[in-house]
Amino acid sequence: MHGDSPYDPEDGDWQTLATFFSPTEAYLLRGCLQAGGVPAVVADAHLVQTHSLLAGAIQVRVLVPERRVADAEAVMAAYQRGDFSLPDDELPPA
Repeated sequence: MHGDSPYDPEDGDWQTLATFFSPTEAYLLRGCLQAGGVPAVVADAHLVQTHSLLAGAIQVRVLVPERRVADAEAVMAAYQRGDFSLPDDELPPA
């Protein structure tokens, strides 16, 4: 699945921000990070999907540039609070 942010050497190397057992959760966080202006990449999702028997041992990683970790942590905290959720009774904009 494409949609990962491009690598920018000025932002530093990719660092693991969070890990998930579900690729879907990793992709959701990546989207929230990108919406918050933080470059993000999902790693190992295809490995987990291909080797489903190992899914409990291999986690999907969400990576961000090392110079953007503080920004990413703030966006992740907002994600965990539910700031990116849609109300159940409202349709998203078309």
